Amino acid sequence: MQDIQERAARIRLVIFDVDGVLTDGSLYLGDDGQEYKAFHSRDGLGMTLLQETGVRLAVITGRTSKVVQLRMENLGISEIYQGYRDKLPAYEELKRRLSLTDDVIAYVGDDVVDLPIMRQVGLAIAVGDAHPRVQQHAHWHTRAGGGQGAAREVCELILDAQGTLERAMSRF
Repeated sequence: MQDIQERAARIRLVIFDVDGVLTDGSLYLGDDGQEYKAFHSRDGLGMTLLQETGVRLAVITGRTSKVVQLRMENLGISEIYQGYRDKLPAYEELKRRLSLTDDVIAYVGDDVVDLPIMRQVGLAIAVGDAHPRVQQHAHWHTRAGGGQGAAREVCELILDAQGTLERAMSRF
């Protein structure tokens, strides 16, 4: 666990996949073609608390959805990359634009499309119900599944490793 704490202490950017990480992976489609997703409110609070300490957040997702744009904007996340079936180009662009190196970036994924980024970052995290190949390549695993509080666990891991968890929670 010390290695994980050391990795987490260096993180300056956390990138989340959406479907299967910030949601449970279910896709709800209405008769009108409208797409619906459910996000866990505790994940949102954790993401907000982490951002308040100066750690940046981003999403890279293979699908494109207005609801993802709205939810991320609601959380104050402006680094939103949608429609990237191959996520590596978005990762490289984001890393270059923010002038960051792999070792200060964490990525949270659930499926094999996330592996190219997970193999590069300083802290690769698999949600609890991630595909076995993803779990195999992760440095750390959440207990919760995607959309069930996994993002909150990630945020609290990093807050704790960076010595900011108690301060973040002290106002409650």
